[in-house]
Amino acid sequence: MKRKKERKRRSRSTVLTIDVGGSHVKVMTNKGRTKREFSSGPHLSAKTMVKKVKDLTKDWCYDVVSVGYPGPVVRNRPFAEPHNLGPGWAGFDFEKAFGRRTKVVNDALMQALGNYQGGKMLFLGLGTGLGSAMIVDGVLEPMELAHLPYRKGKTFEDFVGAAGLKHLGKIKWKRSVDDVVKRLIAALEPEYVVLGGGNAHKIGKPPHYARLGTNNKAFKGGYRLWQE
Repeated sequence: MKRKKERKRRSRSTVLTIDVGGSHVKVMTNKGRTKREFSSGPHLSAKTMVKKVKDLTKDWCYDVVSVGYPGPVVRNRPFAEPHNLGPGWAGFDFEKAFGRRTKVVNDALMQALGNYQGGKMLFLGLGTGLGSAMIVDGVLEPMELAHLPYRKGKTFEDFVGAAGLKHLGKIKWKRSVDDVVKRLIAALEPEYVVLGGGNAHKIGKPPHYARLGTNNKAFKGGYRLWQE
């Protein structure tokens, strides 16, 4: 009976989801469904991000918060500083800063959860960097594949992230994406692959072994974090 009441209470809660990216921070609630955003970049600290979110949503009411963070998360806090943002993120207490119950997860995992349709799924986020996560029969597994060595002394992210797209050009970048995805499928053996992130649409028609996700699914993932 107690669990049933808790589920009912959660379903009524208004969730503010924050998707922190290397170029923008986007926010939305599960009730209003209106997206707002502001620029991020290499000088944005966690403290400044919270202040900007509060200013941007001062006319919104919400009960709990979900944060998608572009890096590893341990015990509901960023474990390391992000590669594409400013300092002051590692160990930051978002729950205290927002004054509300808050769940912090890797941003790729939040997008993955929004795109999840059961079974064993590999999610790869093609954006400023390379995000990655797996969900296996409902069990969430954030991953850090971006900085594994790939070719010529460089990493997966160097080839398939935004820098790789700019340096290689679209055709060679698409070939690199195809090769990286095939290697990860061989290693991890998912039932299906979802390609998300801001640059996923530049692939055009996805390969037969993958489907394209949408960036707005990150918000759905943020809402799902508060469901059973």
